[in-house]
Amino acid sequence: MSNDRKQEIESVLARYVAQRVLCEQGEQRWSSLAEFFTDDATFTDPAWGRIEGIEAIREFLDSSMGGLEGWSFPHEWTIIEGDRVVSAWQNRFPGQRADGSHYQAQGISVMLYAGDGKFRSEQDLLNMEHVYELMTESGWIPGPDVQMPPADRKR
Repeated sequence: MSNDRKQEIESVLARYVAQRVLCEQGEQRWSSLAEFFTDDATFTDPAWGRIEGIEAIREFLDSSMGGLEGWSFPHEWTIIEGDRVVSAWQNRFPGQRADGSHYQAQGISVMLYAGDGKFRSEQDLLNMEHVYELMTESGWIPGPDVQMPPADRKR
């Protein structure tokens, strides 16, 4: 892979992460992240399943993130090999433990870059059992807009 292509992917990912931070802060809708995906993209979420196509991804982003106010997803590191991107982040709940540590679970996104500032796919991986344990431990209470994943989700 050329150095120019790697720099292009790094730049797009940096803009994607910056946009995600704006979403976390409530300054943008989660669906604004759809601008980083091709029209025929797929997004695979461990709870919501496989989402296909840009319009379905837009709807999924707003639906799946509603009621999660105060959560954040700090980016930690990235590996780029060819057009494949592996990005590590934390799924961080609001609040902290008495010792100052965060209620958080490691997440990994595997993305395929399509060019022109867009990804063809994203697959998020995390231990959902750990997330459920953190929900209990932290005392997190869902916001009024929280939605449950559909029962008929694709895997």
